[in-house]
Amino acid sequence: MSSPQDSKWLPRVQDVLIDVFSSIPVTREPKHPEPSRRSREIVRSAAVRAAAVAGGLAVPPGPLGMLTILPDLYTIWKIQAQMTADIAGAYDKKLFLRKEQMMYCLFRHAGGQVVRDLVVRVGERLLIRRAAMNVLQRIMRRIGIGVTERIAARSISRWLPIVGAGAIAVYAYYDTRQVGATAIEFFGSELAEDATELAELPELT
Repeated sequence: MSSPQDSKWLPRVQDVLIDVFSSIPVTREPKHPEPSRRSREIVRSAAVRAAAVAGGLAVPPGPLGMLTILPDLYTIWKIQAQMTADIAGAYDKKLFLRKEQMMYCLFRHAGGQVVRDLVVRVGERLLIRRAAMNVLQRIMRRIGIGVTERIAARSISRWLPIVGAGAIAVYAYYDTRQVGATAIEFFGSELAEDATELAELPELT
């Protein structure tokens, strides 16, 4: 059996990841007097939207359904990225949102130690370490391998139109909730007060 690295899906998944992280979403979410409550509302809305999109894309059966896997991943990750940006806005921490923070929030729960290593604690504060471009590429490859491994299971569901679509919708809902929980935990923490301290942190290599 071919390894995930040899799978035809891996380069295509990596292309999607590169597209998703090519820019940080703009948020119009203003600072909220109760950011935790507002962020939970943002997460609930995004999770419902993600479930609806994922379930809808999974309805076509068989080979047609297989064509929706990459659009499914792209759309869900875009929803989660916008949700993360909006949570940063609610906490009035838009300036702390870079590719590293976005990557951490979206994939901390599923990306393994390679993503969690982006975090560094300075006293009581949570910060995301700056990563060199080659490190970000390596992290995206690791994420891509993990996603590719899950595609086989999701492919089976594409042959079960109703049951499969429901399962995929549920997965998208809970996956988005997990991303939201990570974002709330991060942006709800004390962060650096200015860009100077962030700039002084060593890059990952």
